[in-house]
Amino acid sequence: MEKWVHMSLVMLLVISMDFGVKGDDAEEVTYDGRSLIINGQRNILFSGSIHYPRSTPQMWPDLIAKAKQGGLDVIQTYVFWNLHEPQQGKYDFSGRYDLVRFIKEIQAQGLYVCLRIGPFIESEWTYGGFPFWLHDVPGIVYRTDNEPFKFYMQNFTTKVVNMMKEEGLYASQGGPIILSQIENEYQNVQRAFGTAGSQYVEWAAKMAVGLNTGVPWVMCKQTDAPDPVINTCNGMRCGETFTGPNSPNKPAMWTENWTSFYQVYGGLPYIRSAEDIAFHVTLFIAKNYGSFVNYYMYHGGTNFGRTGSAYTITAYYDQAPLDEYGLFRQPKWGHLKELHATIKSCSTTLLQGVQRNISLGQLQEGYVFEEENGECVAFLINNDQRSNVTVQFQNSSYELLPKSISILPDCQNVAFNTAHLNTTSNRRIITSRQNFSSVDDWKQFQDIIPNFDDTSLRSNSLLEQMNTTKDISDYLWYTLRFENNLSCNDPVLRVQSAAHVAHAFVNNTYIGGLHGNHDVKSFTLELPTTLTNGTNNISILSVMVGLPDSGAFLERRFAGLNNVELQCSEEETLNLNNSTWGYQVGLLGEQLEVYKDQNSSDIKWTQLGDILIDETTLTWYKATFGTPEGEDPVALDLSSMGKGEAWVNGQSIGRYWILFHNSKGIPSQSLYHVPRSFLKDSENILVLLEEGGGNPLGISLNTVSVTDLQDNFSKLPFPTFV
Repeated sequence: MEKWVHMSLVMLLVISMDFGVKGDDAEEVTYDGRSLIINGQRNILFSGSIHYPRSTPQMWPDLIAKAKQGGLDVIQTYVFWNLHEPQQGKYDFSGRYDLVRFIKEIQAQGLYVCLRIGPFIESEWTYGGFPFWLHDVPGIVYRTDNEPFKFYMQNFTTKVVNMMKEEGLYASQGGPIILSQIENEYQNVQRAFGTAGSQYVEWAAKMAVGLNTGVPWVMCKQTDAPDPVINTCNGMRCGETFTGPNSPNKPAMWTENWTSFYQVYGGLPYIRSAEDIAFHVTLFIAKNYGSFVNYYMYHGGTNFGRTGSAYTITAYYDQAPLDEYGLFRQPKWGHLKELHATIKSCSTTLLQGVQRNISLGQLQEGYVFEEENGECVAFLINNDQRSNVTVQFQNSSYELLPKSISILPDCQNVAFNTAHLNTTSNRRIITSRQNFSSVDDWKQFQDIIPNFDDTSLRSNSLLEQMNTTKDISDYLWYTLRFENNLSCNDPVLRVQSAAHVAHAFVNNTYIGGLHGNHDVKSFTLELPTTLTNGTNNISILSVMVGLPDSGAFLERRFAGLNNVELQCSEEETLNLNNSTWGYQVGLLGEQLEVYKDQNSSDIKWTQLGDILIDETTLTWYKATFGTPEGEDPVALDLSSMGKGEAWVNGQSIGRYWILFHNSKGIPSQSLYHVPRSFLKDSENILVLLEEGGGNPLGISLNTVSVTDLQDNFSKLPFPTFV
């Protein structure tokens, strides 16, 4: 039995977005129910997410060139509100944040751009991309029909759109931007806002379209996206899960095809095979008339500084076709390149032909696209995950590999099978270039443990951490001075926390610490302690490893300590919540900016010397190193450290958390990328903030490369394979 599917003339009605002044090189971007249409030409477009602040301007040309070489047509990026407007009304579009420069580099290499303005982005980015000052706007409720929020959202969205227009970057002006996105996976939280949520969706769409960019807008995972905004799919299997466009006049588009998944501290990397990605891309095109597929991520990059969201590791989507360093991840990159070439070889028929679905067996089926002139494309699908199957199609036999799709661009010859790899796998090689094993290499600065008398911010309650720090630091000190009136001198200090880590000090002595994890939102620290008769000081350092990035009512989220007590027995407990607490935002070393070389003369660094390094807490370490020769990416192996943050020449390369092991008993990340643009010719300065448990004498400086598995490695100095 054959099922014929065709599109009526109504479905082919073109939705035109012809706004704004057009230049001589202007391209008209429209769409209908089959595809985007650029200057009258239908297109099947392959896109890849590359986020400009997760790499460096020096890396952008190579990343974009490799994406183009891999058969991509479009580069997709979010816009990061908290980077660009860190203080209300004060903007920063410099350096790694230079969005215009990034888009112009894409244009220079002949690719298009999908600009996801959001401005809520999630993206495992701290606070979902919102600047924290937004939290303090009176009466604000994020992402709903709330006038204060809509005012600032529209203000930033308009700012970005006007920047693009001023530079002539929309396709309607001759630029590369062919799509824009407003909001981001809003349907995940929409129900929590009730009617106000639906009203917000209508408002956001109308606001965006009213900016007259001259190109279509999309909303991802938003089945009720108002016309003319296109609703799109996100996920790993949109060929199976996408319910389709909400109008016959809109094309099927996949804005996030997850090539891997983000990784958290304590978690294992998610390995998604090249074969699985290729299968679902092909299915989306064959079954859903898919005409736009974006790989999220094509290059993940690095969460520099404190930009990662709660518990997210510093490396981002390292398993993407281009790894964290911008190196090929094979066979993923090569296999998808082959797929793109095959699809493009028959795209005319896929976009103009009539589709029919045929049965080829119990778990086998086919999709055939045919034109009136006889041109024909076939997709033969085997959904059996275990067995090879031979099927009959047009009087010929075809053997299909398990869980695979064969593409026949002429309905006769197999040009590509999603499960057959022609690309050789490669492997990452880590080559040691310098170690830091001598105590003479290091200097140290001991941070201060503040007591109550050292603080100026006071409260008769436990303050919420994010609202207190305003996201200028991961750290908040809770300090208390009290008289010991307990009947015992060895009580248990019990601390309940909704932050990520807590370190406890009693009378300036470290008594222990504990942390939570990505899936458990609170933890309880119970530590035996010894009190003195009379006055005692408790200092608790509460630590956030990134702010939350998603969920409804993000502005109401609570972090920090929520209960502190001293317990002698079940009958005798001293609750300290309503005592007078003193607070200090951040560490002394952060306030002094000890990681900046120009401040070093004001800091009393001391030689490391013969100390019990593993027993120290809140210590800053400093060393110098040379720049490795060549052009291979550079990385620091911090596997001997505990938890903290690292800076090279004053620029943060991100948080590290070596002591948080995954289920295999190893750190989630040990290597930390140092972009070559961060380096000087010589005398580079490395500064580390170590919370405790780390030994800097085990750090090494390395270069990173890749090689095919069958290559000979014998000539490489001290290689390690990852």
